[in-house]
Order: sequence, then structure tokens, then C-alpha cells
Amino acid sequence: MLRIIVVTALIALPSMAQAQVTYRCTDTAGKKYYGSTIPMQCVGHPVEQLNSQGLVVRRIDPVGDEKARAEKEAAAAKAKDQEAASKEDLRRGRALLATYTSERDIEEARKRALEDNEGAVRDVEMKIEALKKKRSGYERDIALYKDPATKKGDVPFRLTSDLRNAEIDMKAQEDLLTAKKKEVIVINGKYDEDKKRYMELTRTSSTK
Repeated sequence: MLRIIVVTALIALPSMAQAQVTYRCTDTAGKKYYGSTIPMQCVGHPVEQLNSQGLVVRRIDPVGDEKARAEKEAAAAKAKDQEAASKEDLRRGRALLATYTSERDIEEARKRALEDNEGAVRDVEMKIEALKKKRSGYERDIALYKDPATKKGDVPFRLTSDLRNAEIDMKAQEDLLTAKKKEVIVINGKYDEDKKRYMELTRTSSTK
């Protein structure tokens, strides 16, 4: 009978100990709060879980937990970005090797790109010269109307509109010309980078 009582008591111990779990926290004013469940005053503050002997068995830190979660998510996002960048670099490397068979191929491609750019620059320059001539013609016609000696009357609206449109078109072409000339730097930068990467890839494959 005594053995049955002892066994029953031992079985009950975990539930008794669990029932005696206490939560404790300290607010910003230094006041302590206790409870069998986490007190409302402890929300947002670090909480200590005490066993039946009053010993701390667990610490709950909402701020620390949130910081750790944020750091974990940031690390995962960074790793994902690095993996994506690595895959993209591998893809571009394969595409580069599929496009060129030698450094000479890269230089020939550069030459063609620069020649295309030069042709585009010449086309824009020709358009600008044509627009300048048109503008000069409109200005001469307007000057005739404004000259009292000609007695041609008021300047027609169509003439002033044509002059304004010519100036707008010329400004657009001049902006385009500036952009086309700057493309030379972009083109050379691209093929410099392609050549450098190509040399790295071919050197690495040759040493394997």
C-alpha cells in the first residue's frame, strides 16, 4: 500500500512542479511583477520563468527575439541575393563563352559597335545641319515681314510656328547627338569588361 502511495506521489510531481511555475519581470521603474502566467505589465519587457525552487529556468526577451528574427531574415535574404548573383554570373559567363571564341572576336565586335555609333552620330549631325538651314530660311522670311521697306504686313502664324518647331526638333537632335557621343564610353566599357571576364574564364578552364 505504501509503495502505491509513493508511486502515485512521484507521478504527480511533474504536474505539481508545472503548476508552481512562476513568471517574473521588472519594468522600467524597477518594479517587479509575478504571476502564474505572464503578467500584463510584463508585455514588452524581458520575462524570467522560475521553477518551484525560485530558480530561473528560461528567459523570454521579446526585443532580443525580434532582433534575432530580423537578423536571421536579413541573413537569409542576403544569402538568397548572393546565390542569385552567383547564378547570374555563371549564366553570363556561359553566354560570353558561347558568343566569343577568342579575344580577337571581342575586339572585332567592339569595332563594329563603334562604327555603328559613328554612323549614328553622322546621321544626327546631318539632321542638325538640315534643321539649321530650315531655321535660317524661316528667320530670313520673318525678317522680310518685319522690314518696313518690304511692306509685307504681319508675320504669318504658320511661319512663326514652323520656326518654333524647327528649333524644338533641333534641340532634340542636339540632345540625341550628345547621348550618342557618350555611348562611346559605354561601348568601350562593355567590351573591356567582356574581354576581362573572357580572359578570366579561359584562364581558369585552361588550368583545370
